[in-house]
Parts: sequence; structure tokens; C-alpha cells
Amino acid sequence: MSMDKIVSLCKRRGFLFQSSEIYGGLNGFWDYGPLGVELKRNLKDTWWRDMVTGHDDLTAPAGAPQAYQMVGLDCSIIMHPQVWKCSGHYDLFHDFMVDCRESKKRYRYDQVVGRWVESKGQKVFVTVMPETDDPATEIEPRALKFFNLRAKQADQLVYHGSHASLATISDMATVLAPDAKQLGTLTPPREFNLMFKTIVGAMGTEEDAAFLRPETAQGIFVNFKNVVDSSRVKVPFGIAQIGKSFRNEITPRNFTFRSREFEQMEIEFFCSPESSNEWYRYWRDRRYQWYLSLGLSPERLRMREHDAAEIAHYSCGTADIEYAFPFLPAGEFGELEGVAHRADFDLRSHQEGKLVKKDGALVVETGTDGKPRHKGSGKKMDYLDQETNRKYIPHVIEPSAGADRATLAFLCEAYREDMAPNDKGEQEARVLLKLHPRLAPFKAAIFPLFNKDGMPEVAQKLYLKLKKRFNVFFDDGGSVGKRYRRQDEAGTPYCLTIDHTTLQDQTVTIRDRDTLVQRRISLDAVLPELEKLIEG
Repeated sequence: MSMDKIVSLCKRRGFLFQSSEIYGGLNGFWDYGPLGVELKRNLKDTWWRDMVTGHDDLTAPAGAPQAYQMVGLDCSIIMHPQVWKCSGHYDLFHDFMVDCRESKKRYRYDQVVGRWVESKGQKVFVTVMPETDDPATEIEPRALKFFNLRAKQADQLVYHGSHASLATISDMATVLAPDAKQLGTLTPPREFNLMFKTIVGAMGTEEDAAFLRPETAQGIFVNFKNVVDSSRVKVPFGIAQIGKSFRNEITPRNFTFRSREFEQMEIEFFCSPESSNEWYRYWRDRRYQWYLSLGLSPERLRMREHDAAEIAHYSCGTADIEYAFPFLPAGEFGELEGVAHRADFDLRSHQEGKLVKKDGALVVETGTDGKPRHKGSGKKMDYLDQETNRKYIPHVIEPSAGADRATLAFLCEAYREDMAPNDKGEQEARVLLKLHPRLAPFKAAIFPLFNKDGMPEVAQKLYLKLKKRFNVFFDDGGSVGKRYRRQDEAGTPYCLTIDHTTLQDQTVTIRDRDTLVQRRISLDAVLPELEKLIEG
């Protein structure tokens, strides 16, 4: 499938717009249009229903060690700066960047790719822009231009090795930057903090500095004791949150996949240390199956365990749920969700201070004076098991999903082009979004066949009845075939047409978006039929 076609559809039908577009846009920020906001809201509602409100507290689900409870939170975006110091974000949450002295552009160090090219006795590492889909197609013309060669002289270029990240190059003097004409224009890599800084209060001094949260998880951790004390929950239990996070990405790219403002759907699941490995496997497998149940293809979805070199220092295990987005090269996957076994790292950090790994154990990081570098709250974060009278700091399993990335994945998966009959019964190309009915912006569309003979009145009455239960759409403009096409593009799974027969026997035609099958059902049966089709 073509990513350009998906982006075009999103703009044309009102799923996604570039933020501040009339002023040229703002890179890394996106606005959801009328259809997009419904799709994303449905995704979040489905997640919340499946993970929180629809959860059975009394029965252990398949694969779970035991029954557990789920509750929710909605924490503030700006928190005390000490939260980010104890969590490690203040010191460690950064990427390395390089600047080009010639083009005045900035790049993320590890995302610039290139290849060694030799000609005329000179060996150069030729790079291309980070968002380039196929580096091979751009490296050769850049190399030809640098060596002052014509296309017919391409055989004078000698390539060494395969494509590699700029991070593998030690001598910047041999690098041709992505938009440069001369060598050695890149600065040495330096740290770039990804948190958005702001000022709280009227004074505007450095002491008033705070940060927009880069993740929603820390709000859950600092409220752990509040939830335990106020909600009567018992370990094991989970706290869920959906909310905005902000990361000052150096090179936001690939549509909404990497943005500076994004929404997360996170669970922090608290359990006993001895049961944590079982719970990790349970949440890892359950979250993978959730995406499959809503329509992502198993050929384009995978679960990948982190290897030892990739895993975070505090983690006992991490798995990424990944999707083969069409903007990625063939065979590559992008992260949708991470499921991490965080042990007791977070609760201990907020109790004691910032933790680091030393001699295989997590200890409080100290300064040259031997005192904690970033002090914790000093508040006890342990849990008292009333049945065993045992105190311990719970271990945490964290399924952390990106709402924007998931929305994009479902859009990419749903996009189809096929042939369908038009008003004349002839086969004609159509574009459709094969969205799961639970996710579709509109669950059904209601059409009066003609705007006469009482059909509009019957259609309006049905629309108002369904509108109380589902988000539905009323359309009386143009031929039925054109109306079908519009709803197919919007992802509407069912269309209901009121015609002359409706006036005679009180039945309507219901048409399935995917199969194109049409059948008649009674007006009174429409609502229960939609409930069955949409909610199963």
C-alpha cells in the first residue's frame, strides 16, 4: 500500500490535518479532524473498556495467575520537577544530535544513514536525510554530484560496506552531511534533552522551571499510596491512564508515528515480586492478542523480546509489540506498544532517590559528597498484605501503548482499493477503510433513496433512534452509489437505505461495507441487529 494515498485520504476525509496548517504548519504536531477524533476516541474507549471498566474483578482471566482489580487515574501534565529527577528523565532522557554548519539543519545522530563511497582516490561517507525511505536511491546521485561525475560515469563509484548509521563513524571530517556540498560540516554529537521546559508562576526564574511530562507513568507511581489508601484495592491490581505526553523530538517524522505531542494508554500493574514473571508473560500476551482482535494482521504484527544489550538497566524483561508500517522498508517494524517488567525500580526511586545499577544491584546514586544525587520523597512506597502481614515494595508490569501510533496502524491496516458495482451495476474502483466496527467513526449511515414520498421522514426517525445509541450519519445527497462510496472511505461498516418497499412493509436494506451483501430487515430490528454486529 502507498503511504501517500493514506495521508491523502486522511486529509480529504477529515481524519488528520497538519497543525497550524494555514501558517505553514508546525512540524511534529497534528490535529484530528471530525472523523479522526471519532476513530481515536473509539480506540481509547475500546482500550479503557477492555482493560478497565469491562474487567471482571472476581474471576482470573485465561493465562492470569489469579483474579485482579483495575482502576483509573487522570494525572496532571506538569508535575514537581523532582519527579523527573528521581525517575531518571532529567539526567538520561536525551538523544544525541548533530548540527550542519553549512545547511544550518539539525539531525538526530543515530538516525542519519549513509554509505562509504570511493572515487578519484577519495573515500567519503555519503549520508541522506533520516526520513528517506530508500537510502540507496539517493546516495548514488549525491555521490555523483560530490565527485563531479555524470550518471553514465556511475561505474567510477566504488561502494564499501552496506548502509550504516552516522553513529558508527568516528571521523566527522569524512562525512558529507545530508544537505551539504562540502565535507566535515557536521558538529560533534551532543546531548539534547527531550523534555519540554516551562515556567510555573509569575517570577519566571530558573527556580520556577518545570517540565511537560514525557510519559504518563510517573503520575501513577507517585499516586500509588493514594490509590491504595482510598480505593481499598489489593495487590495484584492495575492503574490505567490515558493522557497527553510531550517529547521535543529532534526529527519528528513518518506522519503521526513520531510526534512531539502524543497520547499514551498506559497501565502500571502492581504485583508481588515472586509472581511478577508470570504477570509479565500474561500482559505481554494479552496486549498482543488485543491488536489482533481488532483487525491487525498477524503477518504485519509481531512481538519482539528485547535482547540483553537493548534492555533497560532496571528491567527484568521487555517486549515490544510492533507493526510493519508502510513507510518502513520491507521487513522492518515500528513499535506500537512496550510491555516492561520494571521490578520495584519506580516505587523505590520515588521513596529513596534516583537509582542506578552497581555490581548487579540497584542502589541510590550519590554525588561526590556521598549524599543522594537526587533525593526521593522519603514517603514509604511499600504495601502491607493484610492476609500474610507481610510488607514489600510491589513489582510493576507496564503495558504502555501509543494511542496515535495505534490509530495510524489501524488506518494503514484498514486501507483497501478494490472493485465494486456502481449505480449502473458496473464494476468500478473504490477506496474503503476496513475498520473494525468498534473503531469505525460512524457505525452506520442512513439513506432515504429519494427525497420524496415520505422516505426522508422515515429515515430521519430511524436516524434519531439510532443516534441515542451509536454515532450514525444521515446522508440524502446524490445517488445511493455515491453515498456508498463516501461511507466506504469513511470506514462506515453498515449502510441502511429507506426505499419504496420500506413504506409498504416497514423493512430497510442493510448493506455490509466489506462483503457488499445487502439484505432486508425490519425497522424494529435495526437497533438490536447493529448492537449484535458491532459489539458481538
